Amino acid sequence: MSGRFVRSSKYRHVFGRPTRKEQCYDGLRISRNAWDTNLKANPKYISVNWEASGGGAFAVIPINEKGRLPEQLPLFRGHTAVVLDTDWSPFNDSLIASGSDDGKANIYKVPEDFSLRTEEGEEPQDVAPVQKLAGHSRKIGHVLFNPAAENVLATSSGDYTLKIWDIEAGSPRLTLKHTDIVQSLSWSANGSLLVTTSRDKKLRIWDVRQEKPAHVVPGHQGAKASRVTWMGEHDRVATTGFSKMSDRQLGLWDVRDPKEPIGGFDMLDAISGVCMPFWDDGTQCLYLAGKGDGNIRYFEYQNDKFEYLSEYKSADPQRGVAFLPKRGINVHENEVMRAFKTVNDSYIEPVSFLVPRRAEVFQDDIFPPTVGIKPAMSAAEWFGGKENLPPKIDLASVYAGDEPAEVASEYKPTARAPSPKSPSPTKKAPEPAPEPAPAASALKGPPPSMNQQTASIKELASKFTDDKEDSDSEEETSSFEEIAKPIDRSDKHATPSVPTQSADSMSTSRGLGDTLSPVADKPDDFAKASQIAASQDTQTQIEKQQAAASKSTIEPLSNPLTSPTISKSTEQPLVKGSEQPLHKSTQEQLAKGGQEPIQSSLAEIKSLLEMQNQTMSKQSQEISKLTAEVDRLRSKLGE
Repeated sequence: MSGRFVRSSKYRHVFGRPTRKEQCYDGLRISRNAWDTNLKANPKYISVNWEASGGGAFAVIPINEKGRLPEQLPLFRGHTAVVLDTDWSPFNDSLIASGSDDGKANIYKVPEDFSLRTEEGEEPQDVAPVQKLAGHSRKIGHVLFNPAAENVLATSSGDYTLKIWDIEAGSPRLTLKHTDIVQSLSWSANGSLLVTTSRDKKLRIWDVRQEKPAHVVPGHQGAKASRVTWMGEHDRVATTGFSKMSDRQLGLWDVRDPKEPIGGFDMLDAISGVCMPFWDDGTQCLYLAGKGDGNIRYFEYQNDKFEYLSEYKSADPQRGVAFLPKRGINVHENEVMRAFKTVNDSYIEPVSFLVPRRAEVFQDDIFPPTVGIKPAMSAAEWFGGKENLPPKIDLASVYAGDEPAEVASEYKPTARAPSPKSPSPTKKAPEPAPEPAPAASALKGPPPSMNQQTASIKELASKFTDDKEDSDSEEETSSFEEIAKPIDRSDKHATPSVPTQSADSMSTSRGLGDTLSPVADKPDDFAKASQIAASQDTQTQIEKQQAAASKSTIEPLSNPLTSPTISKSTEQPLVKGSEQPLHKSTQEQLAKGGQEPIQSSLAEIKSLLEMQNQTMSKQSQEISKLTAEVDRLRSKLGE
């Protein structure tokens, strides 16, 4: 993962939450005719194009009336042809405009205490328009209210014109002429500029009150329709469309110099459905919903480019999508946006986009002030050339349940754009604070590196492996006594003795007090010596001793016990080939030949041999025990 990092964002984990079917708006007959989308929403109502006979109509659904709706609903009628688009006034939640295939735009006002459910026996009453706007010669595909001025409406038609209406006067005041059918349009935040896309594959940015485009540049070059949205208070617009190879594209444009998109077009996918863009000025996020798609993907605008965040996926495709204004979201659930999608032309499903946080207080970092219901100017002021941003409301007052509190209209999200940089000094500021208390910082410390963790694991493993081998080796050596260095006991004045036995037989002779070690002595040699000593007859030993005495050549006895001096000298082990002279008194007795009774010497020798045999048998038993212990240790070590 070296070289990779995660971009800091408050909305990186935003996810879309669908709604259960019983909480949707079911039992609808939604029209399939729409240029852009077939529904619109505000915090109180949802408007949806209705599949009706005998002229065009649309339905208005109170946002709180969920579930399966009655079969007969009060409809908003007044058009003689299919309704193609509707739009709610941003400053009056009960005022709605509609455009139809009959070339007319109507204005409706939702009655007070409007409801779809009537009492038994009562017939639903249709709603008639309060005003009709006639001026286009062909069908009207789009209606869009000005976001800053009150009662200013834009309508686009198949007669290649876009008209700006003063609803109070009931007449078009401005006309923007195109060379082909307008496919999409969007206002700037202050309502002074307008951006449009048309079938001639051109992107136009209009200075509306001058009735001429400020810029006309090539847009998406695909044959299918393209869409555009103004990015709030930024001087940027986002477009979606198709390439010549029918790949869906996303473009970011600078309205001051829109010769080409910033960074070029970004390819989204190769799906054939038209992609509809929706901009949220509070979170600085762009939502893309495709017709016929079940997904809604969203991007964050940062550093003059779109950063992909995530995607809401659903198996149910949508024909139309509408987003709720920011003042209508549920701030208690950290809901940053809410969308409504039409499914199967029979019901509307809300989709909430949430920031996963657990907090009991208002989250002001994800809910900046948003546009309220107070306009920045009247229609007359706007047509007179005034420009201003509508005042905003603080969502903290909405969270507390109070009346929305207004904030300065000069507030701009662009001033909050450097907010990701602000945490960096705040994070660096606390770092010098722990310096006077180094002990506390030492307790925390950085996390151990991979090499340190590997070394610690090896150290733990070595405790088991090395200690086991050491303990086994200690058990091996602890059962045996160490053999001291052989001591040279040769007497300088003694007559050198001529050995009468072979070196192998001499090496097998041991003293009675000697201790055996399998490290220096082989058990096989000792067993051989014990067998030889047992096989020899006592009388033969006596004859050999007498013959040796007559020749004045004395063979050393293995362990005589005639005096303390001799026993002391025999406490040290003998090595192979070593020779030991007899005691002086014994030599004198043997030299005399017959001065003393031979029987006493024979008895002494016999007793010595018996004691030697007993000692050898004991040592043999000890050797067999030690051999068994060695075998057990070897099997324990796995040899």
